[in-house]
Amino acid sequence: MPDIDFAFLADAAEAQPGRKFAVLGGGVSRLGGPVFPLRHPHLALVVGLLVTAPELEAEHEVRFVLLRPDGRELTSGAARIRASGPGGGGDAVLTFSVDLWNLVFETPGDHSLRLLVDGQERKRLPLRVETHDASGGPTTGPGPVPPFPPPTGLA
Repeated sequence: MPDIDFAFLADAAEAQPGRKFAVLGGGVSRLGGPVFPLRHPHLALVVGLLVTAPELEAEHEVRFVLLRPDGRELTSGAARIRASGPGGGGDAVLTFSVDLWNLVFETPGDHSLRLLVDGQERKRLPLRVETHDASGGPTTGPGPVPPFPPPTGLA
C-alpha cells in the first residue's frame, strides 16, 4: 500500500504530477481570528504519496477528513489515483495539492486533518484554531516571552 512521504498545509500551492511543486506559506498549523464562526478563505493541502514499483499502474483511493475538536467532520474529500512511472524497480513520489476554500470553523480548538490511503489512516496533521484580539495575539494566556531582554542603549 502506498504511504505518505510528506503532507502539510499551506496558504497556497501548485503541484503538477511529475514536476516540482510551488508553495506559499507552507507549514500552517495555527489559524485565528477575532470572532467565531471564523471563515478562512483558503488553505492548500500538499501531499507526497510514496508509491513502490509494484504499486505503480494500480488504482489507489486517497481521502482526507478535517475534524472539529469534538470529532465531528468539518469537510472531507476523496479521489482515486493511478500512479504511473518509468518502472525499472524504483519508487515514485506522486505530489498533489488540494485547495480548501472558505472553511468555516465554528469554535476555536484543536482540529485534526486525517489522511487515509486505501481506507487506512496514514498521517495526521494538527490544526490549532484560536481567538485573536485586534492586535493579532491570542486572547487567552500571557503573550510570547522573548528569549532575552530587549536591547538598551543608543542606536
